[in-house]
Amino acid sequence: MSWRCDLTGKGPLVGHKVSHSNIKTKRRFMPNLQNVTLISDTLGRSVRVRASTNALKTVDHRGGLDAFLLKAKDADLAPKLVELKRQIVKKKAG
Repeated sequence: MSWRCDLTGKGPLVGHKVSHSNIKTKRRFMPNLQNVTLISDTLGRSVRVRASTNALKTVDHRGGLDAFLLKAKDADLAPKLVELKRQIVKKKAG
């Protein structure tokens, strides 16, 4: 399982750990990922995702999973969420 957020595509960043004597050592900054179950109001079902806490805050801010997915770019979303987005668009249109 990759260390990547299903909602935003956020992954690990690379930087330096800097000691008191200013010695730089490579390190990775990992996103804070959580396994959560989100509910799609339009489809009336729940979806399990591995999302960063920042993404969960954004989902809340935008008014739920459906609103978040409709505004998100397909390139950032995980393949299962792209499919979910297509289903939501289809249901809203029809």
